[in-house]
Amino acid sequence: MKTMINVALPKGRLGERVYAMMEAAGYECPSIRENNRKLTFENEEKGVRYFWVKPSDVAIYVERGAADIGIAGKDILLEYRPDVYELLDLGIGKCRMAVAARQGFVDDTERTLRVATKFSRIAREYYAGRCRDIDIIHLNGSIELAPLLGLSDVIVDIVETGKTLYENGLEPRETIVPISARVIANKANFKFKGDRIEEMMDKLSALIR
Repeated sequence: MKTMINVALPKGRLGERVYAMMEAAGYECPSIRENNRKLTFENEEKGVRYFWVKPSDVAIYVERGAADIGIAGKDILLEYRPDVYELLDLGIGKCRMAVAARQGFVDDTERTLRVATKFSRIAREYYAGRCRDIDIIHLNGSIELAPLLGLSDVIVDIVETGKTLYENGLEPRETIVPISARVIANKANFKFKGDRIEEMMDKLSALIR
């Protein structure tokens, strides 16, 4: 029997795209396509077991060893710094981490800049690199509201098309870092299953190329 590779897939559109790639690479698991409410799926013949988890939890499952590999956005890896190996950029789920402000906003560098975000570490490090004094306002959702209601001067958030920003009278100002989906691996498990995992990465890489 093959060694099972446990794969944490992020629930939602991104996870479905990743699974389609895994399927194309020869790691299919037909039961995942069935209309059911199961959370784990395995194909013993291919030596792979998948499970759906909340996108922000993927790195935790991998770091703690419940999953051998998982797919997480670069934003999660930069914000939470899990102790994992980053193996491959899948080149999907592309967007960017950006600073946005109300249209016409002018930054007064004499005063502390108020920054609303759920990515506090990324924002802090970005502005530290620019020697800019900031006040972080940590929010968990509807970040765009903060500048509109005077809670913050700018926001740091993920931007795909910028449509939501423009519809709310905001505009992207600076790109902090491009974001895409990455394959990550548990460091200890990689020692034992490295050959199988690397074989999987080679097949995925060939698809991306």
